[in-house]
Amino acid sequence: MSVVHQLSPGWLLDHLSFINNINYQLHQHHEPCLTSFGNSTTFIAFDSTSKPDYDDRGNSEVFIQKYVFRSELFNVTKPYITPAVHKECQQRNEKEDPMSGVKEENFNSIIGKKRKRCVVFNQGELDAMEYHTKVRGLILDGSSELIQEGLKSGFLHPLSEKWNKCSEPITLPLDTCNLSELCAMAKHLPSLNEMELQALQLTEEDMSVTEQDLFSRIVENNSSFTKIITLMGQKYLVPPKSSFLLSDISCMHPLLNCRKTYDVIVIDPPWQNKSVKRSNRYSYLSPLQIKEILIPKLAAPNCLVITWVTNRQKHLRFVKEELYPSWSVEVVAEWHWVKITNSGEFVFPLDSPHKKPYEGLVLGRVREKTAVSLRSADVKVLPIPDHKLIVSVPCTLHSHKPPLAEVLKDYVKPDGECLELFARNLQPGWTSWGNEVLKFQHMDYFVALESRS
Repeated sequence: MSVVHQLSPGWLLDHLSFINNINYQLHQHHEPCLTSFGNSTTFIAFDSTSKPDYDDRGNSEVFIQKYVFRSELFNVTKPYITPAVHKECQQRNEKEDPMSGVKEENFNSIIGKKRKRCVVFNQGELDAMEYHTKVRGLILDGSSELIQEGLKSGFLHPLSEKWNKCSEPITLPLDTCNLSELCAMAKHLPSLNEMELQALQLTEEDMSVTEQDLFSRIVENNSSFTKIITLMGQKYLVPPKSSFLLSDISCMHPLLNCRKTYDVIVIDPPWQNKSVKRSNRYSYLSPLQIKEILIPKLAAPNCLVITWVTNRQKHLRFVKEELYPSWSVEVVAEWHWVKITNSGEFVFPLDSPHKKPYEGLVLGRVREKTAVSLRSADVKVLPIPDHKLIVSVPCTLHSHKPPLAEVLKDYVKPDGECLELFARNLQPGWTSWGNEVLKFQHMDYFVALESRS
């Protein structure tokens, strides 16, 4: 379960627990007469610590290897802002007048003389301050209630001096396989634009998958256990009952060709911002490109559409006023994801003028095209409440969003089809699409455990 506590303000989530509750177990049938593992299928990894068992037929052994996500990737023991910078911000005598659009700062120069500097806010900054004023009380009061409950239950722990001193920087795995660049190259292959291929099933017996197969069709793991696929020499875990399409936005036709519609669509667009424009590490899409995604063809009647947005009011207004209307989606709620440390502190000061400890989600429903509503079809779902909070310790990996499956279960029909766009990881019961859809499934983010009989 990813939901640790559910109170009136929202939910306190355990992202790590959600990942590790996925059945990341590899099952390999092996003939008892074989004593060497050297010629085993390259897509299944198991070692001498794996424990054998006999299947129902009694004529082969099943070796089981379990994997868990690296827990240190959720060790956020203190706020991202350093204590020295935080103290400097607190001591700075700063006067702001958002109505006039002018900020006065008093600070000490190197030679010790007091100087004054006036900064004129642009319209985007004024809009952000106005929005923050509206949601500040909601964020502070609601998250405080959930955090206190987490401290009482022991899920969150007060930061001890020993823990603070012993915390060390985390060495992240190297991304040696640039998935987005591979997708950019693959879209020029003729077969990707000329062939309409059926979904590729990852079967128990045959795990042989070519790179071109991954770019040209949906890949499905319909089994009850995990598979491993190898791409450009890198290994990725594919959880049970999951499917994915690895491509960029210009090659989404395999997703459309399967003619499946979805009851939940979660979208995490690569929004354009100043830091992204300055960096070559991440690509971004323009609002026009995002609007061109064919959500009406992917959405089932009454589909719930959730879009992650940054704290730029330009993006929030675009989703509410342009994007959703163009998809015939009606805005029904706005939620916030609040990011905290393991001890319950905000990862950034709540009133920081630069980065906030929260992000937004805009929830909407596809407008009914007929007079037959979802409720009249005897499918009971709760109305979506507004201004809910999702509070969690964030993963240290960039843009690894918390899972929404358990949070949304009361607001969608049972066994509904779920789709995530611009995904960077896979989930059981979900179809995931994106040019980095396997990124956080890389084997280096997991640790192998000895299986128990």
